[in-house]
Amino acid sequence: MVRRLAAQVPGTEIRQVERIATLPGGGTVQVRSADNPDSLRGEGLDFLVMDECAFIKEAAWSEALRPSLSDREGRALFISTPKGRNWFWREYQKGLASEPGYSSWRFETSDNPYIPPDEIEAARYSLPDRIFRQEYLAEFIDDAGGVFLGVMAAATAERAEYDPEHSYVMGADWGKHNDFTVISVIDATAGAMVEMERFNQIDYTLQVGRLQALHARYPGASIIAERNAMGDPLVEQLLSLGLPVSPFTTTNASKKSAVEALALAIERGDLRVLPDPILVGELQAFEAKRLPSGMLRYEAPDGMHDDTVISLALAWYGVGTGWLIL
Repeated sequence: MVRRLAAQVPGTEIRQVERIATLPGGGTVQVRSADNPDSLRGEGLDFLVMDECAFIKEAAWSEALRPSLSDREGRALFISTPKGRNWFWREYQKGLASEPGYSSWRFETSDNPYIPPDEIEAARYSLPDRIFRQEYLAEFIDDAGGVFLGVMAAATAERAEYDPEHSYVMGADWGKHNDFTVISVIDATAGAMVEMERFNQIDYTLQVGRLQALHARYPGASIIAERNAMGDPLVEQLLSLGLPVSPFTTTNASKKSAVEALALAIERGDLRVLPDPILVGELQAFEAKRLPSGMLRYEAPDGMHDDTVISLALAWYGVGTGWLIL
């Protein structure tokens, strides 16, 4: 956008690699990334815009950008979706408290005249309450990185054997060394998780055998299996064995859809899960991170796993999309 606008001013020099436009009068407009706060250090600034700054490290502001405004007594504009009560929230509070030099504003998505009200209502219905309140109502939610609400209240299911009157869906998330392979079974009729197997460091052929054996306990269950990477040949093996497999290609968008559907089901009480400590811990730790593009990415915190979450999300996605063998 800056490059396009600057090109309309005769005599402007545009250096694309440095992302800087130098205007004929000597003024400059430059775009920088806050991924590395040290890269923001430099000359004094007249005006600074930090977009989605709640997702930028506080050090980028306090150690690099704030000092750069002092030379020229520059101003700053913070723009962001809230993300809990972090440093952006603290800066926002200064404006509410009428602290000298600060002003604060808050706008909901409904304040945007270009977004239809029915689209907002559709989002209210389809998204977990925490995410809707943060993304559409611009509310500062405590522990906003968390995705799943009401995990402990939902962790009341019990392992149960096959009921021929019920329909079942299995979700398979593959792993081998550092990650775990997890197979979750949901009784779609009862709205309850009834079995989960979690293992790693075994040969892929044995993994297929474990899934085949579990499927024999729940005959007729649909299987939603991740297709990415090593999952593709495993899906082919399962199909060759005559198992009812629907492959799931994991992208940021498809993962987002599956995770949000699971979060909504747990939050509304549509799905009860096993009180397995690993599953409960991974659900409670699972978080949403905002990408530079503005999209959300769902994942486990650094150093943790999310295999049980993804397996369960795949199974519930199968329930919600009707991938059932009735």
